[in-house]
Amino acid sequence: MTLRFSRCLTGISMLALFMVVSCKENKTEQEVKVHKYTNALASETSPYLLQHAHNPVNWRAWSQEALDDAKKENKLVLVSIGYSSCHWCHVMEDETFENEEVAKIMNENFINIKVDREERPDVDQVYMTALQLISGSGGWPLNVITLPNGKPLYGGTYHTREQWMQVLTKISELYKNDPKKAEEYSDMVAAGIAEANLVEPAKGFESITKEALKTSVANWSPNWDLEEGGEKGVQKFMIPSNLSFLLDYAVLTGDDKAKRHVRNTLDKMALGGVYDQIGGGFYRYSTDAFWKVPHFEKMLYDNAQVLSLYSKAYTLFKDDAYKNVVWETIDFLDREMKDTNGGYHAALDADSEGEEGKFYVWKEEELKSVLGEGFELFFAYYNINKEAVWEDGKYVLHRKVDDAEFVKEHDIEQGKLNFIKSEWNKKLLAERNKRVFPRSDDKIITSWNALLVNGFVDAYKAFGQKRFLEKAESVFLFIRSNAYQNGKLVHTFKKGSKRKEGFIEDYAFMIDASLELYGLTLNTEYLDFAKELNAKAEAGFADEASGMYHYNEGNDLIARIIKTDDGVLPSPNAVMAHNLFRLGHLDYNTGYTEKAKRMLSAMVPALTESAPSYSKWNALLLNHTYPYFEIAVVGKDAEVLIKALNEIHLPNALVVGSKVESNAPLFKDRYVADGTFIYVCRNTTCKLPVKSVDEALGQMRNF
Repeated sequence: MTLRFSRCLTGISMLALFMVVSCKENKTEQEVKVHKYTNALASETSPYLLQHAHNPVNWRAWSQEALDDAKKENKLVLVSIGYSSCHWCHVMEDETFENEEVAKIMNENFINIKVDREERPDVDQVYMTALQLISGSGGWPLNVITLPNGKPLYGGTYHTREQWMQVLTKISELYKNDPKKAEEYSDMVAAGIAEANLVEPAKGFESITKEALKTSVANWSPNWDLEEGGEKGVQKFMIPSNLSFLLDYAVLTGDDKAKRHVRNTLDKMALGGVYDQIGGGFYRYSTDAFWKVPHFEKMLYDNAQVLSLYSKAYTLFKDDAYKNVVWETIDFLDREMKDTNGGYHAALDADSEGEEGKFYVWKEEELKSVLGEGFELFFAYYNINKEAVWEDGKYVLHRKVDDAEFVKEHDIEQGKLNFIKSEWNKKLLAERNKRVFPRSDDKIITSWNALLVNGFVDAYKAFGQKRFLEKAESVFLFIRSNAYQNGKLVHTFKKGSKRKEGFIEDYAFMIDASLELYGLTLNTEYLDFAKELNAKAEAGFADEASGMYHYNEGNDLIARIIKTDDGVLPSPNAVMAHNLFRLGHLDYNTGYTEKAKRMLSAMVPALTESAPSYSKWNALLLNHTYPYFEIAVVGKDAEVLIKALNEIHLPNALVVGSKVESNAPLFKDRYVADGTFIYVCRNTTCKLPVKSVDEALGQMRNF
């Protein structure tokens, strides 16, 4: 999560440094330079690493060879971590890493390593944990100085040139003058990183209760902003997994406060400037408490999860505004983030021509010029007035009221307003497209694209548009064809990339996507692939001591990461537990369901104390503490009935089907040639088969 921090560092971090975190860059693709310097990053494919390929610093990509060279030369290692859409990363590049005096100090005294955190999230997580231990806060750019063995000696974020030179000098002197003290301190930090990733396995299942679930939400709810939506605070983040859980929780428990909070949040997000009112899609987060002024980068993982969230909300509330968000976001993704060969890019920059948001914001005279006679209604719709100016006479388009209220206030029919809005958008998009586009980070990240598969799947469930299912299958096929190499998943795909690493999040999210596609298409190849990936995850990532899964394979980092909390992405361990839970129910595999339950039980103390960071685990707790149904549809018309079931919000149900005879536990001996039947089951006990969705819903209510 991107945050802004300011803190005085003490102890070994020693220096009073101003740490600022935000995200985007300020160079355009149109700039052409004759390069005085070229370093080893020139052979990389990551847009972020390539942006540093012509610094005077002798940057190298993360590798064991670089660390080995540090040991041979007895040099400290400088690890600088960022990503292509990180504004302050590029400020520091311009001010500091492009300076020849700074580069001379770095090259003479350090092995300098640049890391794209989106390519190597494992390296980022290890050193972000170190930074938080050292300074109590974190962010990007993340700059860590380590011993030749990789153990951290110093950590900080953004530094001015003067601060950075002071840091380099002080840490170099410490290492040369008192190497024993440096080693003792780095050992302590490394031990702290390892301790932060310890998970105590549960001894039993007594903690898996409705009371634990309700306590979790009760401890969380005082932090809800019931007026503006989201969490209380000076900034607003969407966190779709939180809202998705609360929506299911509200339905299953009858908690009207939670339901109102989720709906209010969804409404405020869709009305706000955090949503691109003209082009569709959500920006990263709101810099204020009102969802008005965003940080303008657009991330694939946000928009993928938002598709699922608003689609699910539509199945419950049937609000056309939610439908519009989904359809417009899909249009945006196809228009601006889809790779020509398939798959979707990672991110769009916040900046263009060196200014944040320049591509997206408008001045009043521009709007009048483009819209002509239509500007008066437009100005009312989007609050174009002096009080709503962002800065320098620029407006971030946002709304105060929804369409239902607006049409009443202005005595206009909804159909006519829809047509007028469509005309506005066509004109403004055409004008906007004349501007310099934000830079695209064209890496195709496996786990993020898997989230998008689920987004398209959920859109198909809610709206029944076959093209959404086709998109889901197309993305899945692209990832399987290009990022599944030699029987292993690769985290990032790009032509010419040297990256070979795959992480547990890639396996977890792809298994999840496989199971979702299996449930919709009835194609058992998706189920088989899910089982294949699950076996590989078990073999390559399982941690026997904790019952969880390591973030990465191998043991080449200074500590093993076991990622249990949610961030902008759901916890990969929580997703793996969900996968095991569903696979267990599909095959009546009690080994899988028992493992999922053990994993959940270990996390109950954390989720009751800090629910916003463990929503994916809370969703699994819902599955265990409220009736969970297996709905098996068997017969030649299974797809039709499954489609009808998916249009209904069923938070605690596994919906699967078969159009042919099958020996799978849920379908065995249930196929008949002249009919299609729905079997509602719970804990391997099933009601008599029925032919209609209404009858099946009645059985669920009265099980």
